[in-house]
Amino acid sequence: MNAPSAVLARYGTAAVSDALDLAGAPGGLWGLSRQSGAGMVVGPAFTVRFEAVDPGVRAPAADFIDDVSPGSVVVIANEGRHCTVWGDILAEVAVARRLAGTVVDGYCRDLDGIRELGYPVWARGAFMRSGKNRVRMAAAQEPVTVGADGDQLTVRPGDLVAADGSGIVVVPADLVDEVVETVTRVAAMEQRVLADVRAGTPLRTARVTHGYNDIVPRLTVGGSP
Repeated sequence: MNAPSAVLARYGTAAVSDALDLAGAPGGLWGLSRQSGAGMVVGPAFTVRFEAVDPGVRAPAADFIDDVSPGSVVVIANEGRHCTVWGDILAEVAVARRLAGTVVDGYCRDLDGIRELGYPVWARGAFMRSGKNRVRMAAAQEPVTVGADGDQLTVRPGDLVAADGSGIVVVPADLVDEVVETVTRVAAMEQRVLADVRAGTPLRTARVTHGYNDIVPRLTVGGSP
């Protein structure tokens, strides 16, 4: 795990999301949730994009896993299709190759087996239908679009992916240093607030003292902080 990944791994996705807000950048992947694994996962994105094939067209399973570097997070764009492109065989290889986790904009299968492995996967859900002869790999290590319900995000190879039980955020590669600095600074401020509260200070007073509400996102469209 590289230095920025190690720093962000000490905090949750909420802290990373707040830092992206302060940078004026989107980052959350809507519609995907943890299916297996535990704890915080952080690593550079290895991107894969699938496309549908016409009925009767042969489309074998995609072979990309051997090209993924240890510590990476596999990000698969399958447009939410109801056929799977990740299962227990891929998960077992991922564990052996020491990958950090997998994010699927779609569905995974063999979920019981993946959970037994303890391998971290985020997806829209689980479904058993194979992707073979339904979809094929169209590209790897190119920018992909992921997300649901009109709230989509472009993920580029090397962007930093952080994921936990609250979901997934993606930090663009050129914002990693800024986000790491902001997360560290804001987390220290929040610890001071908590310390005061635990010592008996009213929350509203502790927030004012430490400038809790002075930290506001640059984003003014698309929801409240």
